Amino acid sequence: MSKAFIREDDIGEERVVRRPVSSLPPGEQNYLTPAGAHRLREAVAELKHERIALASPPVSADARRELQEIDHRVRYLEESLRTAEIVQVPPPPWTIVRFGAIVVVRDSEGEEARYRIVGVDEADLFPDSVSWRSPIGRALLLARVGQRVTFESPRGRVRLEILSISYA
Repeated sequence: MSKAFIREDDIGEERVVRRPVSSLPPGEQNYLTPAGAHRLREAVAELKHERIALASPPVSADARRELQEIDHRVRYLEESLRTAEIVQVPPPPWTIVRFGAIVVVRDSEGEEARYRIVGVDEADLFPDSVSWRSPIGRALLLARVGQRVTFESPRGRVRLEILSISYA
């Protein structure tokens, strides 16, 4: 359609919506916990519901941009779910930190913290979650209760003692 037939208020600044890019290197396996996969499916359903509400006429330029962002996010999440390997909880006893573990640690100052080792696309879905590819996630994986692990953080070198391992 020619721009001559477009209302001036429909001509806004076109904003390019970039497709979200996974932080996984090409060929790297996309792991998800069962709970993470469930939450991503819920997020897709919510986004699709939001899209339906936004798409009702008349559609403003802002709404079109939002729709485009929603469409990109939905495609990204659906691709993540399609390519995911859902990792089930290992059988007890839980003496080694594996993917999906909830690990309680103590730092050198005696402060305790809890971390859940999850996939890169679900690290923002749960409190205290860390990606298995993050420095702390890599340091914790395959560690045992009582073991001390070290990793580099933005604050410098951090040493943690593994206190307990559990699964949700």
